[in-house]
Amino acid sequence: MELKQLAFEQRKWMVLLTAASLAKGAAMVGQALFFVLAVNGVFLEDAAFADITPYLYGLLGAILLRAFCGYAIGRAGVELSTEVKLKLRRQLISSFAADPLLASEHGQSGRKVSLLMDAVDEVDGYFSKYIPQMIQTYIIPIVLLAVIFYQHWITGLIILITAPFIPVFMALVGIRTKEKADEQMEKLGQFSGTFLDVLQGLTTLKLMGQADRQQKTIKKSSLDFRDSTMEVLKSAFLSSLMLEYISMLSMGIIALEIGLRLVVFDSLTFFTAFFVMILVPDFFNMLKDFGSAFHTGRSSAAAAGRLSEELTKKTEPVRFGNTELALQGPGLLELEELEFQYGGGFSLGPATLEIPPFSQVAFIGKSGSGKTTLLHAIAGLLPLTGGRLLVDGMDRQDISEQSWFSQMSYISQNPYLFAGSIKENIALGAGRKVADEEIMAAAKQAGIAEMVLSLKQGLDTPVGEAGRGLSGGEKQRIALARAFLKKPSLILFDEPTTGLDLKTERILQKSMAELGKGATVLTVAHRLHTIKKADMILVLDNGKLAGAGSHSELLSSEPLYREMIEAQFGGVLQ
Repeated sequence: MELKQLAFEQRKWMVLLTAASLAKGAAMVGQALFFVLAVNGVFLEDAAFADITPYLYGLLGAILLRAFCGYAIGRAGVELSTEVKLKLRRQLISSFAADPLLASEHGQSGRKVSLLMDAVDEVDGYFSKYIPQMIQTYIIPIVLLAVIFYQHWITGLIILITAPFIPVFMALVGIRTKEKADEQMEKLGQFSGTFLDVLQGLTTLKLMGQADRQQKTIKKSSLDFRDSTMEVLKSAFLSSLMLEYISMLSMGIIALEIGLRLVVFDSLTFFTAFFVMILVPDFFNMLKDFGSAFHTGRSSAAAAGRLSEELTKKTEPVRFGNTELALQGPGLLELEELEFQYGGGFSLGPATLEIPPFSQVAFIGKSGSGKTTLLHAIAGLLPLTGGRLLVDGMDRQDISEQSWFSQMSYISQNPYLFAGSIKENIALGAGRKVADEEIMAAAKQAGIAEMVLSLKQGLDTPVGEAGRGLSGGEKQRIALARAFLKKPSLILFDEPTTGLDLKTERILQKSMAELGKGATVLTVAHRLHTIKKADMILVLDNGKLAGAGSHSELLSSEPLYREMIEAQFGGVLQ
């Protein structure tokens, strides 16, 4: 990702910066000219005040124009930065949202927040300071140098010899600065990621007695970030010192040459000498300011590298076609050599299987065997890396996304509820405008109507973000109410009753059984009664389909299944 390209895509701000820089260069020349004319008139020509009044008005106008142009340049830089940062954040959010499950495999959430907030903010200086100063440096010094050459070519020649030392030095320092800035951004990413992860799991760490250990980890990460920041600042101070030294040395040589010609050799007029000596500091000040802005630009390059790495990351999206899926009820599901792989890590399949309509299918296996991954692949939340899924003979990739998801409901162990009312969260499942009576009927089927009616505001009771204020069982029942309202043909359960008390579990099991009467149900199972009632049980082992059949069939034919059943206590698969 080229930051300069992003800047030049904002044409209106670049045009404004160019025009303002030209006007500012003219104002600087005019300011020096009118000031020299006024001084020359008063001290050398004994002019009356009335004679120099036009020069003073011209001086005032040049000063006001220069100030206005400076403000316009600064404002344009801020607006340019704002638009580019907004564009970058939208691209990042789209990148994260496009493949949320795959994105979760690529680092901590804290790192992503740091990327979205800190890294994008870090490029602010490039657009608000570096680009405006770069355009000014391309234009104003050339304008000043042209005037200096016109007035005194020897001074212009000295500038041409000494001025190149500044960009050469900036390039040398810039290489070192970028290395330090890269290290600083990496430390910041580590610090942000570690801090947010620890903060989210603070209660667990306290219960496990690991809080003190993590406190030391955060302290070390914080100190590493401090040290890397100090290295960047040290590089910046060195750069400023050397730029000042080169500029002062160049201006000293010019002042000596002009002084000798004016005083000793008397070959230069006061007007020319004074005029040139006013313009020369402005010339070198522009280069020094560019040097400071160049350092900011180098620091931003580190953040740009992180952003570019994220935005160019190749994650194959789930592909959907345009065909509408017209099912009167559940359809036949066929897995043909279905495969999925997380990068170079865990792989699922190949799996070949037929799931008849209205089937009750349970997925079992040890932790990490691929149960949830297979459920996600069937749901269309993960891109298949091989094989295909057929729905009544139609490749799911040829079915439109809207049509496919309108036929399916997915209920996980922790369904997400949005900030809003209970009614709004239930109605989310319908995808259409629904009456309160329909919503209440779905709530009754899900076993949550009694609780809703006991609330003062009923269905209009507000729910906090992520379902704050509701118990785990209440959140699950709202998720079931969404499904009852939707009336799907395919239901996927990632064992939503795990961790609930027995009373709540029985209520949910009854609702899930009612919901599954008119649909094909696929369940990641952990409890024996869920498994025994299934029409088909799929046994997964390290991503492979180790067996398929009924409970009795697998007990006699599949050693892994029998081993898991024998290892079970209290109805929970270990």
